Amino acid sequence: MPVNRTHTEWLAGILAPFAMVQKHFFATLLVFACICGIYGFVAIDDDPLVKIKHQLDKWVNDEPIEKVYLQMDKPYYAAGDDIWFKAYVVDGSSHQISTLSGIVNVELIDALDSIKQSVKLPLIAGTTHGDFALPDTLHAGNYRIRAYTNYMRNAGSDYFFNQPLTILNVINPRKGNDKTLSNTGSKIDVQFFPEGGYLVNGVPTKVAFKAISPNGLGADIKGTVTDSKGRQVAQLTTMHLGMGLFAFTPSSGESYTAKITDANGNESTIGLPKANNNGYILNVNDNDSRNLGIKISESTASLKNSPGQQVTLVAQSGGKIYYTVKNKPGNAVFNTTIPKNALPGGIVQLALFSASGEPLNERLVFIENTHQLNLGVTADQKVYESRQKVKLVLDAQNHLNKPATGNFSVSVTDETKVPVNQDTENNIMASLLLTSDIRGYVEQPAWYFNHTDEKSRAALDVLMLTQGFHRFEWKQILNNNFAAQQYRVENDLQISGTVLTTGGKPIANGSVKLYDLDSIAYTRDAVTDEHGHFAFKNLTFDDSVRFIIQARTAKNRKDVDIKMDKVMPVITSGNKHNAGFDIQLTSGLAVYAENSKLLYNAQRNAGLGNHVITLQEVIVREKKDLLKYSSNLNGPGNADQVIRGSELARLGCPNITDCLQGRLLGVSFRNGIAYSNRDQRPMQLVVDGVYVEGSYLNNLNYFDIQGIEVLRNIGLTSIYGGRGGSGLLLVTTKRGGDSENYPEAIYGRGITTYYPKGFYKAREFYSPQYNTKTNKELADLRTTIFWQPNLLTGSNGKGSFEYFNAGSKGTYRVVIEGISSDGSIGRLVYRYRVE
Repeated sequence: MPVNRTHTEWLAGILAPFAMVQKHFFATLLVFACICGIYGFVAIDDDPLVKIKHQLDKWVNDEPIEKVYLQMDKPYYAAGDDIWFKAYVVDGSSHQISTLSGIVNVELIDALDSIKQSVKLPLIAGTTHGDFALPDTLHAGNYRIRAYTNYMRNAGSDYFFNQPLTILNVINPRKGNDKTLSNTGSKIDVQFFPEGGYLVNGVPTKVAFKAISPNGLGADIKGTVTDSKGRQVAQLTTMHLGMGLFAFTPSSGESYTAKITDANGNESTIGLPKANNNGYILNVNDNDSRNLGIKISESTASLKNSPGQQVTLVAQSGGKIYYTVKNKPGNAVFNTTIPKNALPGGIVQLALFSASGEPLNERLVFIENTHQLNLGVTADQKVYESRQKVKLVLDAQNHLNKPATGNFSVSVTDETKVPVNQDTENNIMASLLLTSDIRGYVEQPAWYFNHTDEKSRAALDVLMLTQGFHRFEWKQILNNNFAAQQYRVENDLQISGTVLTTGGKPIANGSVKLYDLDSIAYTRDAVTDEHGHFAFKNLTFDDSVRFIIQARTAKNRKDVDIKMDKVMPVITSGNKHNAGFDIQLTSGLAVYAENSKLLYNAQRNAGLGNHVITLQEVIVREKKDLLKYSSNLNGPGNADQVIRGSELARLGCPNITDCLQGRLLGVSFRNGIAYSNRDQRPMQLVVDGVYVEGSYLNNLNYFDIQGIEVLRNIGLTSIYGGRGGSGLLLVTTKRGGDSENYPEAIYGRGITTYYPKGFYKAREFYSPQYNTKTNKELADLRTTIFWQPNLLTGSNGKGSFEYFNAGSKGTYRVVIEGISSDGSIGRLVYRYRVE
């Protein structure tokens, strides 16, 4: 929580932004004062900086930023593979390991936004590791890995970790329903972004643009900008991935139009934003490797209307102010420089404020991470043989070339079998320093870190102009309009709910007991508050746990109802990374697919791997008399599948759709709504003959349901006409006198079962040693040669690991990523030959 300070303390704190820049900043303050004199600046006073700093401090204290990054063992997979990953949860400002959350959620999501697998993992010192075992029945297609803490939900899913993945199926290569592959249309969308936010008449400025094709990727274009009289004022052409930049000076009374031609020769005309007569232009020159050049220009009209206007420039990152300066009133143009070593690595926001504290202009810049870790690897040999033991030593040093203690993860792959496009692969630098701080999809973010030439630096600056900063809006921050914190910081597992009378009134001081069905000796006790609410906190349990919850009134009466609290699932739709999917079977994927098929056959012969025996579809039909009240137009029980209500009740899932997920043939649930795998539209839900919205299913009580009928085949759905085109779920509820009841000992008043989401117990990666007990055929066909999620470097900055090569020759690729104790980020790619 923010600490209250007196006005005197705040006045004394106005120099804090300077003290926080660098330890040596005060030593350079005199030099900077001279620079200010040359460029027309005056010393900084306390208004409006005091309020800006105060509100930023409040925002950081009330809404600290968390980021999640996952390193994975490979860039793509095949059905039957294992996905191995290491999770890092860091503080958004310092990138030090976060001490806020203690739990992270990781999900595997398909292109139809259906969660195929999910795990909840405990964090130890901000890190954890886990895995997904991919069944060989998984459809080939586009998937993504999503990771987030519960607290991160307050900022919105745009800031979650998301990594697109391609998953092949070498046994059944038929793709699933990939909505991301069905983009239609051919029109290129072009948007213009004036530097600093808007155009001002009579003031020269830069304008960035971004051209997006219908598939969401950048498109090459060229064209001209003309005024209302058809006179050309600028030319434009894309620089990188659909982005580019041009400069011109708008004139009062004019309008401007861009005439665009795309790579296919299609032409279009797009209007530029209208220019203002009043205002400022904030220009940044990032050509100097040591300094940012800043030029702030005021329009003639503004200078005439407010000749004494003083403005303040603030440079902040993660809610922390690193640099501030003010102009000398009366000058139409003033310049300054900001030393880059006074700013943190990553995205920095420059903001210009009026004398009253009103935000005028914004501009993002990217500062190369000068405090990046220097990682090196020492091998015991230069060239290895197949099946030979490899010993590698990691040497981690900080930017001062001193040993760095840190936490790292290591992946070793056979690059001959797993070719990698390094510009599209997962990258800790690109994730934590770039994509985690901005909304919207960034195409090939690793490209900006793999290339360090003039072109890449210029392209990165254009990206800063087109992408935009949305962690907060200045007006909201300055007006104390902070977002409500709906989701708690999750450091433990909790089970909570409310005890009510049969009439729905809360029961205060009631007693609640929690029993573990698999360990009856394990019990917990709680007492309801005045609102009837209870909570069991600080719990630790596995994902397969089964609980019984029993409640009584203060007078030990059991005629009560228990209503469990439900945490609404995170919406999976609206994924900004859809454009990053690529399921085309390129030559690299073809090589991997061929090897995966060999491995699949070897595993099946050995009875190992994530393989299931695929049976023909079985139609399960209950006796018709059990569904005598069914509204099925085909007749009760005439369905592709029938699920009895008693089956759902015994599973005790938080939501009915959680129980049905994976149990209905050819049906998947997304955000609580049923979809047939044969159609991308929702299935029609019918409850006792009434057509209702698909989301209504989770509002029903298990104990009120007699059965659910699934209609998917046209022979059963055609009778429903257009409403049956996507399939139907028919729900039949119980009537009075139904003979099917549940055991009172478990399902009666005052008692309920509850199967919550617990911690997943991560598996250990098996690294074969080629002894007499090792299946050499399987070991030879490995593509992930080695995976080590917890490699620690000591006070000497060193950490070692060893493993055996596979039986294949070629180039082996070692990827090491991690974070030091002071928040410095490191990534190393090391290759060696196996002959």
